[in-house]
Amino acid sequence: MRKFFLGFTGVFIIYSIIMSWYLLYGVQAAIPVELQGTAADPQVFMNAEQLKQSIDYARIRDVLYFISIPLEWGIYLFVVLFGISKRFVSWSKEITRFSFVHTTIYVILLSLVSWLLTFPIQWYRFQLSHQYGISNQSFHDWMRDNTISFWVSAFIMTIIVYVLYALIQRTQKRWWLYAWLLSIPFTLLMMFIQPVIIDPLYNDFYPIQDIELEQEILALAAQAEIPADHVYEVNMSEKTNALNAYVNGIGNNLRIVLWDTTLQSLTKDEVLFVMAHEMGHYVLHHLHWLVIGTIAMSLVGLYVTYRLYTWVIKRFGRKLGISGTNDLAALPVILLILSLLSFAASPFMNMISREYEYEADRYAIELTEDVDAAVGAFQQLAVQSLSDVNPPGIVKVFRYTHPPMIERITYLQSFAEE
Repeated sequence: MRKFFLGFTGVFIIYSIIMSWYLLYGVQAAIPVELQGTAADPQVFMNAEQLKQSIDYARIRDVLYFISIPLEWGIYLFVVLFGISKRFVSWSKEITRFSFVHTTIYVILLSLVSWLLTFPIQWYRFQLSHQYGISNQSFHDWMRDNTISFWVSAFIMTIIVYVLYALIQRTQKRWWLYAWLLSIPFTLLMMFIQPVIIDPLYNDFYPIQDIELEQEILALAAQAEIPADHVYEVNMSEKTNALNAYVNGIGNNLRIVLWDTTLQSLTKDEVLFVMAHEMGHYVLHHLHWLVIGTIAMSLVGLYVTYRLYTWVIKRFGRKLGISGTNDLAALPVILLILSLLSFAASPFMNMISREYEYEADRYAIELTEDVDAAVGAFQQLAVQSLSDVNPPGIVKVFRYTHPPMIERITYLQSFAEE
């Protein structure tokens, strides 16, 4: 088992070197000849320094992404193959006899190991965002957000793991089905509480200061038949120079939200287009379809996880010191399988998400009838976020939930012409 881990480590190092070289030096960011000089050409709306920074910043972040994914797999292998997971279980049982407390202690210890081993990459991302002028956040505030994320994730994970292993304890062959059934109301609950409970833990939300702009946004919402009475602004300028806006929540918890950076950087017409785009997601039920798709894929994912998990424990459980599928020490095996499946499914999910973005763009153009504002908004978004407007194919497939800006602006202009 340890030789296997050493082999994995060797492959990971070779993979990291090859992927880093390919993304940093092996691909060119050439703009197609037919698009040069058009509104989609970054040389039109970025100066030379911004263009260079956008490519360099994006490439380094891409490298970090493609390294961090297998690093996560390596962490799960590490804690299982070297008996660390089993030791965590033993420690938790020595402290108390209550099973829920066992699970809580184990999840916190496992999460802490994962957080510590990935902290160098997280910290480098933070430094990188400062170096390229994206982040304004102090190290203290960044650590505060990380600490909140750690404990929120640990709390949610503890509940999920406790319920999951209770199901495995009761039924060895159907736990995946019952887990999937329970995941449906849990997913809907998270959609309901996200805007009013979780989001405010990180940022301050308040009614938008520009009353005239709020009325125009609400007028758009009325056209779109969105039941909103207020528009919220969130103070993000203390953390970032990037731009964003969204419509989330369900029922009485529905919220239309604008980052203050968006209000500071875009014209009124550009803001209205961005909000019309976000409303398009709501009107076209994209969030609902994504939730339905996620629930459907989770059914398949949990069944495949059940089959692979059962096989791994039967085949290697004794060597790993794991007594059976109901042994909490085997949790990293489940997490590893789910991570592998999630990575494999990400190209398909990203493709669907990009199509939804095109549909929302179409809706926004039809609602506002302002192509110039749309193009201007996307150009400014690219400049403020230092977005790579023409990423390599592998990056687009695995990372881009939104179409690259070069494709998005070209699509908007083509659609408007039609």
